[in-house]
Amino acid sequence: MSYILALDQGTTSSRAIVFDAKGRIKKIAQKEFRQIFPQPGWVEHEARDIWSTQVGVAQEAITGAGLRASDIAAIGITNQRETTVIWDRATGQPIHNAIVWQDRRTAGICDALRAAGHEAVFQHKTGLLLDAYFSGTKIRWLLDNVDGARAKAERGELAFGTIDSWLVWNLTGGELHITDASNAGRTLLYNLHTGDWDDELLGLLDIPRSLLPEVRSNSEVYGTTAEGLFGARIPIAGMAGDQQAATFGQVCHTRGMAKNTYGTGCFMLMNTGGEIVPSANKLLTTLAWQRDTTTYALEGSVFVAGALVQWLRDGLGIIRSSGEIEALAATVPDTDGVCLVPAFVGLGAPHWDAYARGTLIGLTRGTTKGHIARAALEAIAFQSADVLEAMQRDGGDLKELRVDGGASANNLMMQFQADILGVSVVRPTVTETTALGAAYLAGLAVGYWADTEELRALWQVDRVFEPAMSDDERAGRLATWRKAVERSKGWADV
Repeated sequence: MSYILALDQGTTSSRAIVFDAKGRIKKIAQKEFRQIFPQPGWVEHEARDIWSTQVGVAQEAITGAGLRASDIAAIGITNQRETTVIWDRATGQPIHNAIVWQDRRTAGICDALRAAGHEAVFQHKTGLLLDAYFSGTKIRWLLDNVDGARAKAERGELAFGTIDSWLVWNLTGGELHITDASNAGRTLLYNLHTGDWDDELLGLLDIPRSLLPEVRSNSEVYGTTAEGLFGARIPIAGMAGDQQAATFGQVCHTRGMAKNTYGTGCFMLMNTGGEIVPSANKLLTTLAWQRDTTTYALEGSVFVAGALVQWLRDGLGIIRSSGEIEALAATVPDTDGVCLVPAFVGLGAPHWDAYARGTLIGLTRGTTKGHIARAALEAIAFQSADVLEAMQRDGGDLKELRVDGGASANNLMMQFQADILGVSVVRPTVTETTALGAAYLAGLAVGYWADTEELRALWQVDRVFEPAMSDDERAGRLATWRKAVERSKGWADV
């Protein structure tokens, strides 16, 4: 019997999951790595930590499952998107820490491009808004601020990649410098209409084309792992950015289907089929996946979700483990007027305020850590409600929302999510759908699974949360939340 290995490289940890032919988990290995915060609003990773933890958990998952590398039919890769690495082609060494998708240091570059009248061309060509979230301005910052980087880039000596590219480069011993279409579409440099890097956008950001990887589809055999890495060469056959992979893993393969992933951030995607649907409500038009044809999606990106629970654990110390938050929140019947807006690195969709900052409001002498914990869980759900409203204004008619990611296991929060959205929230049996999507893409490429019909038959419901809140209460709660959001906006000077 053979298996598929998914490498799930996330914002706070690297994971590897071995899946069987039924889409069931045989073994998981996971390791957190260091988060680097050089100054407020800046977030970095050491790219070598990403590689070492990812290859380490991959080996651990294979051996922990009692398997050998020869038992693995293919590797699928999914990754934190937009996080930017530039490395030396000759040495393979990064020229600087990776700049993480949450990082806001390039907000000023975005402001300048916007002031010069370029926002419309970026949005039309890429489907994205001009925001520090995306890779393009991060590349520009690295070239402008790392000594000698621009000259080396002009000479073709450097390579840029999002984390998928960085992993494949290392997995293949430097043989392949590639990315997939879903990750390319998150750079501000890729033209959705032509399916290629765009010279006009490269010129506006002053980025040499020689820096960029080759763009490949999301499901094909790209190459194999380097000799000696795992004991046998394993085909690398699928890649997708984490949110696109989760959408594929949730088998949202039909236009109008949507999922929400609760990870470090929170990301809602709605399949729009083969149509590039421009958003009039500050959502992103994104490439979902490219196989025989290209599928697109509307996306709402929330920057802080699970990271908020991590902050309660590591920053405030009011819980010892993330799993304790549900019990703590359940110690109180409501938030008693406390509202927490987790704009630690600005606000994403649909606000796009790089200068917003976290706000805890409505405190009284009666406020307890239980109230704060409950407000944190509600904040994650409220942010998703803002996104869904924008999605519906863009023409989406959502009847149910499929959910996944770590926080989807939290029953209290999932019930509140259904209540505040007013639609059914459906949790599948396997909630590791980001890794599962990467596994599916790789497995399809090597014939491990026959087609998407087979994948749809594997998807099973664990629980459905039905909305139980009255329309009046929902409207009142949302109004209070939006008042708090307005208080958080425009706080930071840089």
